[in-house]
Amino acid sequence: MKRFNRIAAMMNYLLEHPRTQVNLEYFVKKYDVSKATASDDLNVVDSTFQEEGLGKLRRVIGPSGGIQYIPELSAEKSLEYVESLCSNLSDPTRILPGGYLYMTDILGDPFCVRKIGQIIASVFADKQIDVVMTVETKGIPIAYAVASFLNVPVIIVRRDPKVTEGSSVSINYVSGSSRKIQTMVMTKRSLRENMRVCIVDDFMKAGGTINGMISLVEEFEAETAAIAVLAEADDEEEDRVIENYTSLIKISNVDIRHKKNQCTAREFFDR
Repeated sequence: MKRFNRIAAMMNYLLEHPRTQVNLEYFVKKYDVSKATASDDLNVVDSTFQEEGLGKLRRVIGPSGGIQYIPELSAEKSLEYVESLCSNLSDPTRILPGGYLYMTDILGDPFCVRKIGQIIASVFADKQIDVVMTVETKGIPIAYAVASFLNVPVIIVRRDPKVTEGSSVSINYVSGSSRKIQTMVMTKRSLRENMRVCIVDDFMKAGGTINGMISLVEEFEAETAAIAVLAEADDEEEDRVIENYTSLIKISNVDIRHKKNQCTAREFFDR
């Protein structure tokens, strides 16, 4: 195999196996090259990833060491894409009763969801995450996209227990916006003690739903390591019940009568 073909094949393998430790010997045997040649090829791959703002290679030293591809979309590219989303969401026809925005088309677009997941995963690239959690239903596509870049499983919190998931733990929580008592359920097999959880959702007003998921994590004696939402409502009438979260978009000045709103990109890499 010619060198440029070999490098392209290496890049493709690493892109499909993010955060997976690969021993240098794997590439040596697969492409029948020396360790020095394989190492030089991976240096080219690393520099290309960094120049394109797609991440970097992390080298693990030692007998059981190897290489990990850490996907990180650059801050510039992330902000550029979020600003394009803001422009799309500023369309007055998206305003729904209650001050919500129609986002189903965005959450149904595989390219958009993958890009959103890549951005959120980049924000938490240096955190140790064991699992991504979301509540049914609209946050599910984003959760899977984030998990694919972090290379961790997904847990889906239900509103009602499912007989196919076995025994479960349920809690009651207060919805932040409606102030109603609601229930959420999670199977007992989902989490283990001390696991680090990244909570993901599509939209947040007061944060009651996310606060409920935090309570569920505590029931399992696990740890909430990160919280991210695609968009948050900037409503002065709502008392935010959570802190230390990351949001990509802030939606403010929603005027239902005149069909106007303001969407701005957050400085999410600084949070």
